[in-house]
Amino acid sequence: MTLDQLDDDIVDLARAYNRTSPVEVYRRAKELLDVAQSLLERTQVPRQRTRGYLAAGQSAALLSAISFDLGSLPSAVSLSRTAALYGQVIEHGPLQAYAHGALAFLAYWGGRPSEAVRLVHTAQTFGGLGDTARIRLSVIEGRAYGHLGDKAASERAVRRALEQNSGTRDELHDDVGGEFGFPDDRVAMSNATTYLLLRNSEGAETAAHSALHLLGSKPEDQRPLLVSSQASVDLARARLLRGELDGAQEALEPVFQVPTEWRGAGTLERLAAVRSSLCHPTFADAAEASTLGERIEEYSAAATAHKLGATTPLAIGS
Repeated sequence: MTLDQLDDDIVDLARAYNRTSPVEVYRRAKELLDVAQSLLERTQVPRQRTRGYLAAGQSAALLSAISFDLGSLPSAVSLSRTAALYGQVIEHGPLQAYAHGALAFLAYWGGRPSEAVRLVHTAQTFGGLGDTARIRLSVIEGRAYGHLGDKAASERAVRRALEQNSGTRDELHDDVGGEFGFPDDRVAMSNATTYLLLRNSEGAETAAHSALHLLGSKPEDQRPLLVSSQASVDLARARLLRGELDGAQEALEPVFQVPTEWRGAGTLERLAAVRSSLCHPTFADAAEASTLGERIEEYSAAATAHKLGATTPLAIGS
């Protein structure tokens, strides 16, 4: 009964991830990981241990994702490695693929794009993956190659993500879904960032617009603020590439309305890129650029993720 409840709680948290404040997600995911690890210590029944390892791996993966959103990269890396290890113990392909994909994502965020490519290629070798898993990995691969400046390889990976349609599913990315899923709006948002790395302003603007359109078609209470904020910032960055300051300001207005606890690390990093772009000689004489830069600095300084970014691993909310 405890395992059944634990499974249900993990599914509920994964699916409510984007509608629950990041600090609350962290607290709940940490509790679930503690419960799963405690269960593993108390049973030697093979089937129960398999379920316990899967629950622990899923909990660690969710905890890794929210640690990144809260600005703690070391915690995120450690927890993704934990998830990968639990997946390896029970030879669970989708969990191993998800964890290795997360490690690839974290590697290029940490300035190691070559390692990211290696990790995502490892992730793609695991068995039992459905279309959603393969789309997610191709998107991550495209971004990694973008960080390396390999335009051809990056664009091939983006195309694979958009064309993947075999009709296959897996029990983690599709049946649990939620944060383990990778819907079209998230694909578009991520591809916008990849196009920006390739200095393709048109591709980035098109993809960001697509993400925001898909998000706008959802009921308001189902729109993930973390994803929509990142898409809006990427739209602003695409416009700045063309020197369109007014268009960038317009794109950022919804972002400035986001509450402090929802200002994730992904959004803050993108805003830092906007702030840097505003220092370009093109905008040297524009008072609007100076004002916008100050708003970005104030917004970022107030963000929960900014304040928690230097927190000791697993200390958030303890």
